[in-house]
Amino acid sequence: MKSELTGRKVFAITASAFAVIIGVNILMAVQAVRTFPGLEVKNSYVASQRFEAERAAQQALGWTLSDQYGNGELRLSFRDADGLPVRVERLSATIGRTTEAASDMVPDFAWRNGDYVAAADLGPGKWMVLLEAFAADGTRFHQRLDLFVSG
Repeated sequence: MKSELTGRKVFAITASAFAVIIGVNILMAVQAVRTFPGLEVKNSYVASQRFEAERAAQQALGWTLSDQYGNGELRLSFRDADGLPVRVERLSATIGRTTEAASDMVPDFAWRNGDYVAAADLGPGKWMVLLEAFAADGTRFHQRLDLFVSG
């Protein structure tokens, strides 16, 4: 028994395909808006006015920063222009996924053997570290580090 392909069936197939496409687009848009972490700065113009001065002050410190993750620990290595370890006045960092704020964490760093070390249970994938540290003279050092944890 063969079923005949009629105009109504073609219309139903086409309408169903478009309904699926539109439904998926609506679902993805809702998910994107729901998981959006928010704005980086409230006023980008004001932030741009301070950017150059902050960048020059940070570069004048002569610090370099490297990161290492392994065995459930995140290690941050601050070094001065001579390659010696730097002990910062204050350090804070937020570790999270680049696409959502739901898994953000604020680790507690401790000074150990010339580096700052914190326990961090990071699953496989791409992570970012938004870091802020202050020198003894109050100069702010901030940087975004990208981490990739292999699975």
